[in-house]
Amino acid sequence: MAVRHYTLDFNLTAPADCSATLKGLQSVFQEQEMTEAIHNLEDHGYLATYIGKNGRFAILRIHPHGFVSIDLQSCEGSDNTEAYNLLNALEEKMKDLLHNNIKRIKRLPAIVRGGAVDRYWPTADGRLVEYDIDEVVYDEDSPYQNIKILHSQQFGNILILNGDVNLSESDLPYTKAIMGSGKEGYTGKEVLILGGGDGGILHEAVKLKPKMITMVEIDQMVIDGCRKHMRKTCGDVLDNLNGDCYQVLVEDCVPVLKKYAEEGRTFDYVINDLTAVPISTAPEEDSTWEFLRLILDLSMKVLRPSGKYFTQGNCVNLTEALDNYEEQLGRLYCPVEFSKEVVCVPSYMELWMFYTIWKK
Repeated sequence: MAVRHYTLDFNLTAPADCSATLKGLQSVFQEQEMTEAIHNLEDHGYLATYIGKNGRFAILRIHPHGFVSIDLQSCEGSDNTEAYNLLNALEEKMKDLLHNNIKRIKRLPAIVRGGAVDRYWPTADGRLVEYDIDEVVYDEDSPYQNIKILHSQQFGNILILNGDVNLSESDLPYTKAIMGSGKEGYTGKEVLILGGGDGGILHEAVKLKPKMITMVEIDQMVIDGCRKHMRKTCGDVLDNLNGDCYQVLVEDCVPVLKKYAEEGRTFDYVINDLTAVPISTAPEEDSTWEFLRLILDLSMKVLRPSGKYFTQGNCVNLTEALDNYEEQLGRLYCPVEFSKEVVCVPSYMELWMFYTIWKK
């Protein structure tokens, strides 16, 4: 059973009188038949716990620097009205006790922990976002990753790979940006898509009448899941792996790129939809940076002299990561130039950087 976690915070202009606050709140908790235990933390204030019926549990923390926090947990199946009534009573009692000492009161919506549907996903720069997710549409482990497709009332179905929000049915701005934001002419051109198993790029590119699109996606299960549950994104292009102007190869793109480079095969556009720029240069990210550099070098080898390479970067707040990526562009086997564009991707709830790279 899920647990609802409520918070109620008080920022004060001066430290609270701990004894008076604890004594003043006793009646509120006693009315709820909650058992009290008080801990004197000496120079660190007071901690009080209150245990009630039906698994309800509250923590009162009185800090010595003018901050009081109340945390309340209750089982999701219990009456939420009781929890709200308790919080309301505590807030009103604190106003009476502290009078003009309160600088700010903050109550947040309850966090649901352990629910059947996970609504909380972090942004790239580490902020917590609660989505309006109401259904787990698809949840499978492939040989490569965990694949989830969750339904959001606002964004439609959202593809999440290994805990990272990848694309929702409302994220056409992402697809447009990683294809050049409408500034390129795809008619009669040869296009290589790396990754893109959701089918969004392929679906949009086919409309632009290219000569041929080759898409290389390693994970058949991503294709299968998106073909069934992300139709607003992929249309019908994933129904068949071969179309009039495209082919989908279910393979690792590295050997394919090496093969194309050895054969001298080139493309007008290479679109890298494999992974975002790593968020740091920490040792645990080394393999991702190595993979990214390998893909960049191989892609430049199959890119025509007048061609363009498109890729995502990461959240604009991750300036160090983006700077590191731009340094990598100066270390390729051939000199390149680049431009960048910031786009708001709806389901990411943050601004996202995209790169266009070409040979000098």
